[in-house]
Amino acid sequence: MEHDDTPGETPYLRRIRSFVLREGRMTMAQQRAFDDHWARFGLDYTATPRDLPATFGREAPRVLEIGFGNGEALAWASEHDLARDYIGVEVHSPGVGRLMNALAARDATNVRLYKHDAVEVLENEIAPGSLSEVRIWFPDPWHKKKHNKRRLVQPAFAALLASRMAPGGLLHLATDWEAYAEHMREVMEAAPGWRNRVGPGAVAERPEWRIETHFERRGMRLGHGVWDFLYEWHG
Repeated sequence: MEHDDTPGETPYLRRIRSFVLREGRMTMAQQRAFDDHWARFGLDYTATPRDLPATFGREAPRVLEIGFGNGEALAWASEHDLARDYIGVEVHSPGVGRLMNALAARDATNVRLYKHDAVEVLENEIAPGSLSEVRIWFPDPWHKKKHNKRRLVQPAFAALLASRMAPGGLLHLATDWEAYAEHMREVMEAAPGWRNRVGPGAVAERPEWRIETHFERRGMRLGHGVWDFLYEWHG
């Protein structure tokens, strides 16, 4: 991750994105989801702080999932955890459309979605101290060394997340790339104010709230391991 040192700008700003926007072909149902359900589930990025209690119609703990892919895990988690509100961020339209259809099918009330860059959402729309949990599951590992700087989990990003977490808030990371797991651990163990819930440098067992997804099962069939890390904010 790189940032711009322009005077007056936040140090979190990133000029190298952690994703490449290659839009896959959307099905008719996914396209219809934007027409029929975006007004209900979608959050348009405005670069201004968002009143989340007004958005959800209540005051409740909030979970942010960054890069939810096809939405399988977010749909399951939000359905089985109705006491909390969920915010999903994803840049790829097919997954957003698929998830909106799933949410509409069960008449979900505790989920809202951004189709935008998560760093910009965090910087400009999420108020300090407003998140009880952040989930980043299987982000792009950018496995070539020359591309490692594109990885989302970097020291500046850990600092940005910390500024948005409520005291005791949880950051849950998961990856099926061993080199990225080591990178995550190195970054987070050195990040001020973050504490490994399991113990210094320790990998966690997969928590019950993270279901085993189709993507994960495919990786395991290819011989990939899976690493979960749980970090609490005690800044």
